[in-house]
Amino acid sequence: MSVTKVLLAEPRGFCAGVEKAIKALAWMVRVFEPPIYCYHEIVHNQLVVERFRKLGVVFVDTVDQVPPGAPVMLSAHGTAPAVVTSSQEAGRISINAVCPLVTKVHHEVKVRSQRGYEIIYIGHRGHDEAVGTVAVAPESVHLIEDEHDLRELDRIDGPVALVAQTTLSMDEWAEVRQEVEREYSEIWMPTKSDLCFATTNRQGALKEIAQRADVVVVLGSSNSSNTVALEKVARSRGVTQVFRVNSASELPRDLAGVVGVTAGASAPDELVDEVIASLNPTHGVEVVHYTAEEEYFPPPPELRDFLRSLSALLKVALASPLPYGTALEDDASVSASRTLMELNRDLSESKTPR
Repeated sequence: MSVTKVLLAEPRGFCAGVEKAIKALAWMVRVFEPPIYCYHEIVHNQLVVERFRKLGVVFVDTVDQVPPGAPVMLSAHGTAPAVVTSSQEAGRISINAVCPLVTKVHHEVKVRSQRGYEIIYIGHRGHDEAVGTVAVAPESVHLIEDEHDLRELDRIDGPVALVAQTTLSMDEWAEVRQEVEREYSEIWMPTKSDLCFATTNRQGALKEIAQRADVVVVLGSSNSSNTVALEKVARSRGVTQVFRVNSASELPRDLAGVVGVTAGASAPDELVDEVIASLNPTHGVEVVHYTAEEEYFPPPPELRDFLRSLSALLKVALASPLPYGTALEDDASVSASRTLMELNRDLSESKTPR
């Protein structure tokens, strides 16, 4: 490679919702004997999922696969109401790690459907978040992905509401919204956009670096909607060489010039560090700041209640402080990236012969 400089987007990587979900599942790994179950991937990232698999987490596609009495976590993407109820049956210990921003959309769909609205939902078919949101009011929700889907939709008589999957690209959302507004003169929309602030911020930061980059590298998995949206943003800004990779090992070996680097909201910092080391820019790394993110989502309430009830037992059983702090009050000061690295270290040490 002959990379001269890396333009590193800021913000990038883990969002507050992903931080919440990963740290919550890490708590479950340390508290419960394996197997621990998780309904769908906790977040859409290969490294994160595989690391938890090695720690005894079993990812399932139906709650029926979770034995009675077993601990189960529901993923950050949001879950259909019927699945939430089912996860709590048969004595299961159910923890819901849904992102609060997805919960907001679920609430909007529930309230508008109860008030007689037909809901046009812009999202990606088959994505976990879209599946869970449509299931809130399936009789009232019309899922569309683009303008073509809108044109194929039967004309709606009566009040119309417009909501969206939180991880859409800003351009994708704007284009379809404009078409809906042309088709329906009176539409209810949330006073604050459904698009996740972290998704919007990462796209804004990428736009800043795309105009200066010869190449853009986006870190994240192919089933991560916000990662795919970052690819689209880079191409929409005229970048001809855009590479989505899961890790540094997937980088093309002939990259040259100025390389912009960003990461989807489910990609950990360690992957970014590995990519930069592999690119080895001759003139170093320039961090391009777009905005600061200070949002924090606390652990799921079910987990907080459960751990408080076990706090005395944990102190006795473990006989030493947890690496992440023995109190949930420490949660905000510990990053999910650090949590993942320490989990990996603990796993490696447990396999080392004494």
